[in-house]
Amino acid sequence: MTNSFDPTEAVKNDKERCWHHITQHKPFEQNDPPVFVEGKGMRITDAKGNEYLDAVSGGVWTVNVGYGRESIADAVRDQLVKLCYFANSAGNVPAANFAERLVDKMPGFSRVYYSNSGSEANEKAYKMIRQLAHFNNDGKKHKIIYRDRDYHGTTIAALSSTGQSERKSQYGPFLPGFAELEHCCCYRCPFGKEYGSCNIECARALETLILKENPDTVGGIILEPITAGGGVIPPVPEYFPIIREICDKYDVLLHIDEVVCGIGRTGKWFGYQHYDFTPDIVTMAKGVASGYAAISCTVTTEKVFDQFKADPSDRERYFRDISTFGGCTAGPAAALENMRIVEEEKLLENVTTMGAYMQDRLFELKDKYDVIGDVRGVGLFQGMELVQDRATKEPVDETVTMKIAGHCMQNGVIIGRTNRSFEKYNNNLCFSPALISTKTEIDEIVTAVDNALAAL
Repeated sequence: MTNSFDPTEAVKNDKERCWHHITQHKPFEQNDPPVFVEGKGMRITDAKGNEYLDAVSGGVWTVNVGYGRESIADAVRDQLVKLCYFANSAGNVPAANFAERLVDKMPGFSRVYYSNSGSEANEKAYKMIRQLAHFNNDGKKHKIIYRDRDYHGTTIAALSSTGQSERKSQYGPFLPGFAELEHCCCYRCPFGKEYGSCNIECARALETLILKENPDTVGGIILEPITAGGGVIPPVPEYFPIIREICDKYDVLLHIDEVVCGIGRTGKWFGYQHYDFTPDIVTMAKGVASGYAAISCTVTTEKVFDQFKADPSDRERYFRDISTFGGCTAGPAAALENMRIVEEEKLLENVTTMGAYMQDRLFELKDKYDVIGDVRGVGLFQGMELVQDRATKEPVDETVTMKIAGHCMQNGVIIGRTNRSFEKYNNNLCFSPALISTKTEIDEIVTAVDNALAAL
């Protein structure tokens, strides 16, 4: 059976009935919203027949292996016909097999807890940390530290642990038990230092914060391996080993949020693997199945898992949590095929090569335009910070990045930007094309940005 539709009718229905994410709908009283109908490789087509090169993998760093992958769709279809769902209080074949494949890529890890979004995966980790606090010291060691500029999800608890003021605005009051650590952006060092002559104060600040909060009350810390929506900020090499050492000293669980970086975005399976340390908990979503099905994972070490095992007569000594769609088989079925594609097409190697090429091309733009203050990133996860003046580093107004992104889209290329996350620093352009990118697509992306900067 072939599904047919009237693009005009779809636009009308969308305009009158749908409520889009992070979108002000007032302009749609006069203009049509974008409605996409088809994708192939790295290109998508809208309901009006316009084609775009997608440089943000589905808008939010998700479609890692590109559009139109029939083998993933077939794997999902076949699995749904065989068994679509049973609550994850029991197992299923694709979930069991993907868990084995996944931890094989993560030395030191052994257990996978399934849910359906990155926000939910992070919530599971928070609940584990809080429950362990009750197991071990009557709930006292429950506080969770997060980092300025990092984003961890859309629920109230996830926003409580998010360091982006504008994303959080008007959604409070937020939950107690969260504390904010300084960010690690060398370009805007919160300590006024320069890398090479500093003492990696951004990492050592964790110990200061733990002591301020009282070590007996701090149970965990959540960090993105590379800050994503907060400006594409990779830490310096020394950063995470210092964080790990401090966490070990004060018995704090180290939770890495790989929702954006996970499954190849940076040229390794996970962003944390660029650094010399092992976390206690890792969460992931987005690229796990490249958007072909909803899935997220909270992955732990056996040491964390074992603390939840006890005599069944103890009514509270197990992880008393459920995620309805953590039992859907489509997610792990898609994830298995997605992982096979990444491996067999050698996409990690491609990300490393094409990521270096893209960064070189962006540095060429920096040499050409004074408005570019900084270029930074790892693999096919690159950012460009725009400033009014390189000497003062005064950021451009958000309207500038909006105009640049708009100009690129009018010319057939969709790029990302920091989207109303901060009161002042919404001045970053973001690039996260699919892992299948070639030099041709990267050149097309860079040319679009070049033309936009020249025009504006």
